[in-house]
Amino acid sequence: MEAHHSVLCTDSFLVTLKSLIALHHSIYPRIPPQGIFFESLVEQAFRRSGWPAPQVILSKANTPQHDLLVGTARISLKIETGTGTHPSLISITKLRTTETGAWDSAALIEHTMQHLSRYDHMLMLRAIWRPAVIHYQVLEIPLVILRLIEGITVVGVGRRTGRKSMAADVYDQGTKLFHLHFDGADGKCQVQRLLVNRCWLLAEWEQPFMV
Repeated sequence: MEAHHSVLCTDSFLVTLKSLIALHHSIYPRIPPQGIFFESLVEQAFRRSGWPAPQVILSKANTPQHDLLVGTARISLKIETGTGTHPSLISITKLRTTETGAWDSAALIEHTMQHLSRYDHMLMLRAIWRPAVIHYQVLEIPLVILRLIEGITVVGVGRRTGRKSMAADVYDQGTKLFHLHFDGADGKCQVQRLLVNRCWLLAEWEQPFMV
């Protein structure tokens, strides 16, 4: 996986984000930044790397839109920081949630495509746990890859009674890129086993455990 140059995520931004994550670990030695804490660190990294404060706007929590607006760029922020993080396979546990409406392939794919249209970028922080360090990756997941779901049909899977889960593999020119899963129990759309080498690596480093 080659490093990818990003106009939005400059070297200054990435260096600043790394330093802020290190500062986070000075308070929480073995807990990676998650949720609103990670979102706040990204916001501060953009501001401290040269973006004027009025052009860096965090969205309200739990709203169905981008997490962060930087200039005109709408950014979705994702994390994968559990101890089971796979070095070469990405898991997005909640791309979106379907609470109401039809539960069939056409409706689920359409709603997910509409959701993806709300973003210009998707940034992810990944923590790969090793004996004495956390190996961090900052990736951009190309939305063009996720939008390949437009051409698939998800089918019922599992033995759950009631609303069944729906799923399908997503391919690109014969290569399986990821598994798409709509959970019948909680309505979450999950992206499973997405190939890391089809995403853009922006930065990686090792954060020693602090005591």
